[in-house]
Amino acid sequence: MTDTLPAEPGRRERKRQQQLDHLADTAWALFEAEGFEAVTMERIADAADVAKGTLYKHFPVKEALLRHRFHRELHAVWPEIQPEMAAAAPGPARLACFFRLQARWCESRRGYLLPYVRFRLADPQLTTDKRERSGMDRIFTELIAQGQAAGTLRADIPAALLAGYLQFTHLATLLRWLTEDGLSLEVELTRMLELACSGMGARS
Repeated sequence: MTDTLPAEPGRRERKRQQQLDHLADTAWALFEAEGFEAVTMERIADAADVAKGTLYKHFPVKEALLRHRFHRELHAVWPEIQPEMAAAAPGPARLACFFRLQARWCESRRGYLLPYVRFRLADPQLTTDKRERSGMDRIFTELIAQGQAAGTLRADIPAALLAGYLQFTHLATLLRWLTEDGLSLEVELTRMLELACSGMGARS
C-alpha cells in the first residue's frame, strides 16, 4: 500500500499550508466549543488573528474549513492504519476493514458530516482537477487493485472505474445514515459492500 512520494514542497508552499492548517484548526476548536452553526467566519478570523479578507481568500465558507480539516485527517491516518489493513486478506475483507475503521471516524464527526457532504456536492470545482481532493478515490482504487491482483475481485474492469462506482454507492450510504435516524453506519456500509461485491442477484 505504498505510493510514490511527492516532491518536498518549497518554502512558500510550506508557509501557505501552515496558514491553512492554522485557520482550519482554529475553526475546528471553535466548532467544538461553540457549535458549528453558532460560529461565524468573522469569529474564526478574529480567533485566528488574521484579517477577514485573508480567511475568505483561502476559505470562502465554514464548510471549506471542514473540508481542509477532514482531508488532512484522512491523509494523516492512512499510514497509521496500514498494519490493521494488511492483516485482512486483499479484496472484500480488506475493503470491509477500511469501512469499519471509517465508520468509527464518521461516528465521531457525525454532527459535521452533512454540511461537509453538501458543500462537496455543490463545489463548483468538483469536476476539475483544482478541487481539494479527499484521497478517497485513490484509496478505493488501491484497495480494489489489490483484490484484483489477488484474484478476489474481478479484473476485467479497471480498478479506477470500479472505485468510481464504489464511491457513488458509498456516498449514497453515508447520506442515508446522516438523514435517517436509528441506523448503524457500520451495518449499512457492510451491506453496501456486500451488494457491491456480490451484486443484486437472487440467492439460492
